[in-house]
Amino acid sequence: MSILDWRHDSPFVPLAEHLKYVRQCVDLVLPMFECVRAGDYDQLKQLTEEVYKAEHEADKVKTEIRRTIPKAFALPVYRGDLLAFVHVQDDLADTAEDLAVQLTIKKLALPEALAENVMAYVRQVVKVCEKLYDALALLEDVVEADFTGPRGERVMALVAEAEHEEWVADKQQYKLAQGLFALDDELKPTDLYLWSQIFQNLGALANHADKTAERLRRMLAR
Repeated sequence: MSILDWRHDSPFVPLAEHLKYVRQCVDLVLPMFECVRAGDYDQLKQLTEEVYKAEHEADKVKTEIRRTIPKAFALPVYRGDLLAFVHVQDDLADTAEDLAVQLTIKKLALPEALAENVMAYVRQVVKVCEKLYDALALLEDVVEADFTGPRGERVMALVAEAEHEEWVADKQQYKLAQGLFALDDELKPTDLYLWSQIFQNLGALANHADKTAERLRRMLAR
């Protein structure tokens, strides 16, 4: 028996199963940063272990999707589009895992001068992902309606909202980078480097959500 329930007729059921684990990873990003800000490294370690487990489950589902979907379903979208979608959706889990690793390489302190802006940036990145989730929640209904009608229009609107929120996140990332390097005389070189990499991966997380939304748009536009 597959790790997924292939009795369903729609390939979007296993996609939703994959998203469940991806979302578990991403939903832990903000709590991890809250732990760093509070200096609660024991709780941070527990959260990172949850990220690793969820990312591993996402990988297992991704592998099963790649192996089984082309054989199990009469696909309503192009196979290449579907597999590309799974890949970019999985990048969200991978990036959340990368952040978990970076936040626990050492007991990293969040510079107080940047703390409020960093947390606002993390919340903005999560907001991009949430717009994607809202669009994906409507996916199966849209497919059943042959990609047309009010639900299809709503999905496209949510994709556009995700793109806008990612643009906002980009602006915040630039300002944070400026603020970080303004502290280069105060921070240890290792901390400066780590925070720079962390900000880049937060930007990558927002970017992957945007790319997943764009892949969704492509599938619906066929």
